Amino acid sequence: MEKIEVHTDGACSGNPGNGGYAFIILKGEKEILKLSGSQENTTNNYMELKAIVRAIEHVISELGSIPTKNKMEVFIHSDSAYCINPVEKGWIKFWESNGWISRTGEPIKNLELWIKLNSLLKHRKFKFKFVKVKGHSGNHYNEMVDKAAKNAINRLNRELFASKGAKK
Repeated sequence: MEKIEVHTDGACSGNPGNGGYAFIILKGEKEILKLSGSQENTTNNYMELKAIVRAIEHVISELGSIPTKNKMEVFIHSDSAYCINPVEKGWIKFWESNGWISRTGEPIKNLELWIKLNSLLKHRKFKFKFVKVKGHSGNHYNEMVDKAAKNAINRLNRELFASKGAKK
């Protein structure tokens, strides 16, 4: 089975506040894609989840058309238990079957991203495995995407500052 490694991270300056996300996709030792983005007025959990959704969308678009006899195994590395646990512990399947309501009767937060992630995970060419990594512990790729997510926030803040200055 072909193995793909994906490292993701999300960050937020304030919670809520301006946020950033980043991911890197590796096939063997080769970096296939590095990408980051940002969003105004969001939360850390939203950006963590958005990083994973965007990364999986790119895996599917970049690698989904490659002919293969076996499913490609995709390891999603994240330091977010908020994102890892619902997939690895089967909560997302329960939420779907329960009308996207938690066991406590609360509506699921960040619903549009959870629904999108759930749909992406059903892609027939890929087997997704989520791996919890410890944040800020020297993991090279985790540190790389953490820095890129924070840089995305800084870019957004500079753009917003410049556009406010231009309006005066």
